[in-house]
Parts: sequence; structure tokens; C-alpha cells
Amino acid sequence: MTSSRSPVLNASRRATELSALADGAPLDVVVIGGGITGTGIALDAASRGLSVALVEKHDLAFGTSRWSSKLVHGGLRYLASGNVGIARRSAVERGILMTRNAPHLVSAMPQLVPLLPEMGGPARALVRAGFLAGDGLRRLAGTPASTLPRSRRVTAGRAAELVPAVRRDGLAGAFLAYDGQLIDDARLVTAVARTAAQHGARILTRVGASHATGTSVRLTDQCTGESFDVAARAVVNAAGVWAADVDETLRLRPSRGTHLVFDAAAFGHPTAALTIPIPGALNRFVFAMPEQLGRVYLGLTDEDAPGPIPDVPQPSPQEVTFLLDTVNTALATTLTAADVRGAYAGLRPLIDTAHARSETGTGAGSTADLSRDHAVTESPSGVISVIGGKLTEYRYMAEDVLDRAIALRGLTAGPCRTRDLPLVGAVGRVPADLPTSLVARYGAEAPHVVARARCDRPTAAVADGIDVTRAEFEYAVTHEGALTVDDILDRRTRIGLVEDDRNRALQVAKEFVDALVE
Repeated sequence: MTSSRSPVLNASRRATELSALADGAPLDVVVIGGGITGTGIALDAASRGLSVALVEKHDLAFGTSRWSSKLVHGGLRYLASGNVGIARRSAVERGILMTRNAPHLVSAMPQLVPLLPEMGGPARALVRAGFLAGDGLRRLAGTPASTLPRSRRVTAGRAAELVPAVRRDGLAGAFLAYDGQLIDDARLVTAVARTAAQHGARILTRVGASHATGTSVRLTDQCTGESFDVAARAVVNAAGVWAADVDETLRLRPSRGTHLVFDAAAFGHPTAALTIPIPGALNRFVFAMPEQLGRVYLGLTDEDAPGPIPDVPQPSPQEVTFLLDTVNTALATTLTAADVRGAYAGLRPLIDTAHARSETGTGAGSTADLSRDHAVTESPSGVISVIGGKLTEYRYMAEDVLDRAIALRGLTAGPCRTRDLPLVGAVGRVPADLPTSLVARYGAEAPHVVARARCDRPTAAVADGIDVTRAEFEYAVTHEGALTVDDILDRRTRIGLVEDDRNRALQVAKEFVDALVE
């Protein structure tokens, strides 16, 4: 049996802990939602000494938390719009992630803005001023230049080395700046959840929540259909774009952000993110970012997404066209829809603020203009909800929610510890002979992934040309809470972003699920 103070998540632990809740195990806090916000709250609560259970209807990082740009933003765009508070907080939280919480999962990403003839003097001056302001934010946040280098101007030759596919005609060099890049957003969620479990939190996927009040919630095991009620001193709604399903008094205005997935070869195997200003928009860019598995992700759109919330949002044809048209302005060759290997879209859970609502009560104006700040509310029944916000600030948001819950419910808890709390994999020695891809995904846990594997050929790739090993599939099930093939392919790894890759790795994933999930 897995210890309640272990970072291991698997089917056996889930069954044991779900049974304990059904038998009336006492709880201080129930968290609804297994994205980055919910797992962050569970970690904060457990590390303060509170008894906590997190329930998620699907899987960890099932919703918005796996559909981001994989960036840990320093808040530069918010500074440009006058929101100094969120800009500074973003820079501070980025520094915490890069130097203390998850240095194994977040690294400095070079961002290259090519100086092409279409970019006039005022636009160049604005970009340069923005990058200098970003340097100031970094210093204000206390993040050393050794972690995030200073911005600078580079020659046309250097720009072409960093992004070989960049247009050469009229290229007058480029501005180069740095921001934080996640190896993967879903892996961050998994690391936070497992760290919460290490501190005693019950992390329960495939468990739906309904009939929530300030002190109780009905849980339904999605695997068996069994339902039961649990009592807690505080119920926290962190369901993201589905938050209004828990508290119908909430008003959200989701916006859709779409990315396209390419082979890195289409961009000449870049080592920097090609960054193209969107014409007519203040401090908004399209990014072509080098990613794991030999891919480049191109994004990001910001489109209103009214109506029912789908489990898996889909990009629109207009967004695909917009992204291709924008990036092609900076490329030596033209990319077409035939070059797109995959695509994904996520919904941002933006707050539908009163000043942005029309007389009919529906959102008005561009979603790009809505605040990325968060809010903590209490429903008439006492459910505490957190809405809005952004991935970079998940730790700060969790601290804010827990401080509010402790005050409202009179909970006895220690101070917040998460500013200096390393996530699973952040601390430890990593042998030099391990594959860089394995280390990038697991940090200090990388040697254990192989050493603890019991499968045949643990270091063999799951399919030709995919740098994910059989041991990683096994680890996803035995240590990271994966219960299904989709959990492995779509969230513990990102193989599923390209359908051809998914099909080639599908049988291997089935092999591990069938053998290891009880």
C-alpha cells in the first residue's frame, strides 16, 4: 500500500483514499478541480497542516491547464496596459518557479523579434522599450540575470542562427529577450499534485462533485458510479471554466486560445521563439516556440467563446488562417495548412467584469482586453470560489484562497510555505549519462523512472522517432496517477497532440494500462 506521505499516485492509492472518505474521514478542505489552480490550493493547504482532498471529474490537467503556451510569463503585456500589480506579481512568481519551486521544469526561453522592413521606427522603439521594462521587472522581482539573461539586439546573422527559417530580405537584426518556458504545463500540474500528496493531500481523479455547500459536497466515483456525501470545514471551487457549474452565481466569459503544432524542421529547428507583433495590437505577439518531442507550437489567439463549455475545445478555421498568415510575414518560406501536424485550443476562465458587459448581460468588447487578474468569492451557500487568473500566478492565487478560507472558517493552520517549497523532482543529483529529454521532463526523478521500471526494454522508445521511453509510460501509471490510455498520451506525455504519433504509441499505452491499472 502506498503511504499517505508519499508522492506516488496510482489506482491502489486512489481506491484506499476514496474508501476512507466514504467512511467519513475528517476533512478541513475539499478542493474541486484538478488543474494548476486546484492542485496549487491542495499543496498550500496540505503543507500548512490541513487535511485536504482534491477531486477532479476527469484527470489532472484535463482542462485549460494543458492547453497553454507552456510559458511562465513575466507580466510584460500587463505592464503595457497599466496593470503594474499583476505585472510585478507575474515577474515575482516566475522567479519563484525558476529558482525555487520548479527549476527542473522551467527554463529561460529566448524570444526573437526580427527587425523586418514592415516594422517601422515607432514599433521598434515600442518593442525595445517593452523589453527594457521587462528587464526592470526581472530585477525588481529579484531574478538573477544568470537565470533570465538581459535583453539585447543581435545581428541578422545571429537571428538566422537562432531561427533559421526567418526571412533574410531586409532583415536588420533582431531584438532578443527572455521569458520562462515550461517543458510542459500538464507536467507542472502533475508535479504540484504529487507534491501535495507527499504532504498528505488526497488527490482523487475520476471523482465528480455536485451539491456543493460551504461545508459539504457529494462525490461520485466516475469509475463505479457510487456516490456519497463528505463534510469539510471549507469547500473550495477551483473548477476553472466550469466554475459556474459548482456556483451558478459566478459570471465568466471564456476566451479561446489556439495553437498549431509543426515539426521543428518547418522552422529550421529553431533554438529561440520567433516572435511576431500582431499588427494594430498593443504588446500582443504570435510566437513560434521550440518544444519537446521535436515540435514547434505556434500561437496564440484570443477569441470570444460563448455557449456551453466543451470538454475539449476545438480551433476554428479562422484562427488557423490568422496564425499562418501572421507567422508567414516573418518566414523565408510560406507555411500552409498542410504543414500543420496538430492543433489544440484552450479556454481562459476570464472574469466577465461589469464594465465589459453589454446591456443584455453578455460580454462586450474584445476578450484580449479583459483582466487576467483573479477573484475569490463566496457563494450564498458558502462555497469559496477562485476565478480568473493565469498559470504563472497559480501559487499566489492558492495562497490568497487559503488565507481567505482560513479566515472565513476559523481553520487552524500554519503560515504559507509554498514560496520556498521545491516540487517533486526539483532537488537531487542527476547522473550525466541520462537522456536530456528524460531529465527535462522529470528532473531529479529521472534516474528513478528507469531504475524502478519493471517492464521489458524500459529504455526503448514507445515508437520510432518519439523520445519517450517505455519506462515513462510505466511511471505514468505507477507513480503519476494515470488511469487510462488518454491520461498517458494526452497529459503525462504530449504524444497525443499529433494524431499520427498517438496512433503509433497507442498499443504500448494500452499494454501498460491493461497490466497495471486495477
